[in-house]
Amino acid sequence: MYKTIIMPVDVFEMELSDKAIRHAEFMAQQDGVIHLLHVLPGSASFTMSRFAADLRRFEEHLQHEAETRLQTMIGHFSIAPSRIKMHVRIGTVRDVVNELAEDLDADVVVIGSRNPSITTHLLGSNASSVIRHAHIPVLVVR
Repeated sequence: MYKTIIMPVDVFEMELSDKAIRHAEFMAQQDGVIHLLHVLPGSASFTMSRFAADLRRFEEHLQHEAETRLQTMIGHFSIAPSRIKMHVRIGTVRDVVNELAEDLDADVVVIGSRNPSITTHLLGSNASSVIRHAHIPVLVVR
């Protein structure tokens, strides 16, 4: 079906991704590759130069924690771990998804969404932003 699937996940809210995992697996079926993506927010290290070393250590800690949790998440899939790749990037979800999609020549994005609220107009804020700015098809799973 699809060769390259990007699945943005929030490793600190894993329950959002549980349903999306099954959909991504189905879409990958034969020989597709799923790229798990966790996006860390950019820091304000330029404006807080006095705390740059502490911010760098904190970002390194978050990066390591995200990688560890992504590795754990791979165990939730029923497809071969060799067909699942991990990416931890810094930036905004919508921009990083588009950059990775372009780099990988991805076919589709599969993203989980939380329950709607009036402020997000029926979708989670990240899912909504990804849909609005994506250059490839996006499947939102609730």
